[in-house]
Amino acid sequence: QVQLVESGGGLVQAGGSLRLSCAADGRTFSSYAMGWFRQAPGKEREFVAAINWSGRRTYYADSVKGRFTISRDNAKNTVYLQMNSLKPEDTAVYSCAARRSLVATTTPYDYDSWGQGTQVTVSS
Repeated sequence: QVQLVESGGGLVQAGGSLRLSCAADGRTFSSYAMGWFRQAPGKEREFVAAINWSGRRTYYADSVKGRFTISRDNAKNTVYLQMNSLKPEDTAVYSCAARRSLVATTTPYDYDSWGQGTQVTVSS
């Protein structure tokens, strides 16, 4: 497994932007597909975005498509989630996850390692 640490969450007004980062330990980061998921109070964890090992293929939930961008820097062992045009309904704990595969999926059960999560709160 790989250790993951998220950062970049916070409080922002609707329409604002945040950039989340997820740093991974280990030397095999490029062997992992990465994903971002979120969980709001009283709701199930939901898929947000995912990226394959090279960064050439990305996947997004319909609710964030066109507003969020996932990217990765394998030299820095880091995956990012740029979030623009934030809405109050984006408020949740955001967690990054690693899947020991070159191929990303949208299913949380496919991921082997999880970070602790970072809170994102969007005020109206």
